[in-house]
Amino acid sequence: MKLRLRWWRELLFLGALLFSLIALLPLRLALDWLGFADKGLTARQADGSVWLGALAGARFGDIALGDVGTRLRVLPLLAGRARLDLEQADGLSAAVTVARHGVGVDDASGTIGLPGLAGLPAATLDLADVSVRFGDRLCAEAEGLVKARMSGELGGVPLAAVYSGQARCEGPALLLPLASQSGADRFEVRLFADGRYQVDTYLRSGGMPYSKRFEGRF
Repeated sequence: MKLRLRWWRELLFLGALLFSLIALLPLRLALDWLGFADKGLTARQADGSVWLGALAGARFGDIALGDVGTRLRVLPLLAGRARLDLEQADGLSAAVTVARHGVGVDDASGTIGLPGLAGLPAATLDLADVSVRFGDRLCAEAEGLVKARMSGELGGVPLAAVYSGQARCEGPALLLPLASQSGADRFEVRLFADGRYQVDTYLRSGGMPYSKRFEGRF
């Protein structure tokens, strides 16, 4: 019995020590140590601890997040995952979760800017409770509403003001099936775990149908 009590005491001590080290870990080191930088979360400057910090000029891949406050959640660590909550002063909130075999974005709500990709116009994305998880380089789970706001024209066809659709997985890719309010115009956006993207456009509202596939990497 005494041996068992000693074993449990040692285990609790090690757990408390590990928790203390993580809680006091500087945020700039935590981005590397916990794997966030490898999965695409970077920043020009990181201040504070991983428990409560701030990122200046944060980016997730090619998407600019600006200045965000951060907080590490404890419970996911017990399951072998690291979840870092992000929040902008003007309303964007989301979390980036990394694990040994995957990465995910959880509970993303707010507005982000998406740069133009391979001839496509730049867009502003409005996210509503969007969550996406990739595991073993495959889309494992996706949900939430995405609205894309664009302007100008493509292939001589005027673009609608808003395209929207529910995020979902399709094979290995994350699929964003964005359609205009009339349904006549669509952008089918597929994002892959290795950074590739594929956008199939189907535009008919301008009179002359226009369809084209755009491909590239972030």
